[in-house]
Amino acid sequence: MTTRRDFLRSSAAFAAGSMFVPMLACGDSKKIIGLQLYTVRDKLKADQEGTLAKLAEIGYNSLEAAGYNMNDRTFYGMVPQAFADHVHKLGMPLHSSHTVFELDQAEVVCEDAAKAGCKYIIYPYLPDNLRPNLDGYKATAEKFNQMGAIAQKHGLQFGYHNHAFEFEEMEGQIPMDVLISQTDPDLVTFELDLYWTTRGGFDPVDYFKKFPGRFGLWHVKDMVTTDDQFFAPVGSGRIDFERIFAEKETAGMKYFFVEQDSFRDLDPFESVEISLNYLKQAKFV
Repeated sequence: MTTRRDFLRSSAAFAAGSMFVPMLACGDSKKIIGLQLYTVRDKLKADQEGTLAKLAEIGYNSLEAAGYNMNDRTFYGMVPQAFADHVHKLGMPLHSSHTVFELDQAEVVCEDAAKAGCKYIIYPYLPDNLRPNLDGYKATAEKFNQMGAIAQKHGLQFGYHNHAFEFEEMEGQIPMDVLISQTDPDLVTFELDLYWTTRGGFDPVDYFKKFPGRFGLWHVKDMVTTDDQFFAPVGSGRIDFERIFAEKETAGMKYFFVEQDSFRDLDPFESVEISLNYLKQAKFV
């Protein structure tokens, strides 16, 4: 009997083999396809050097960090420039970094992100205590404007990454709308997580059209077709990526990163390879 795991493996192998010649002919090999390193966090803990080398072998050519330590000012245990040099040699420049920080830490965080070669510094999650009501979101928006100004001084673009809770109606409004409408487009961009937006009950394309140009980064992740809405390798689930990528210019998207928060049928390396192969062969990317 063919299992879902076998199907995904064979699909990935077919895609990799069948697309090789056409990619060389049409130049698709130059696609920038990034990975959010949170996806392979356990692999990195077990074998950091081997994991990064494996990701380069699979074919990723862009990275987003989730391992900056403010205490010792390192990325994955390496000083910013050393980590930047290491991944650059592997053909995977670090374009973005996820870090939760506050205003009094912004100068240090942005300085280190710039040293690591990042173009974006992303605030990845808004803790519960900062969003008790709409006033909390409004205060956060003002803080983000200030952080964006600091990031600009270091040659970075500041941004915010959403989950699903920002789409839960509060006081007759959608908090995500408050964050977007009350931040300066020159200072704050948004990294729209396609999975979490969908799980929150909203359509990414609707947001692109409602707030054009505000979504410089995307997290590209898929959702299984079953009711549990678990994470899936890109291209194997229910999200219509062709329709979403058709509006990338409306969104203002500059970079995107594959991410998968958790796994249940596949090893993380298998899953990220399936996602990469799908995106490499997709004509709409």
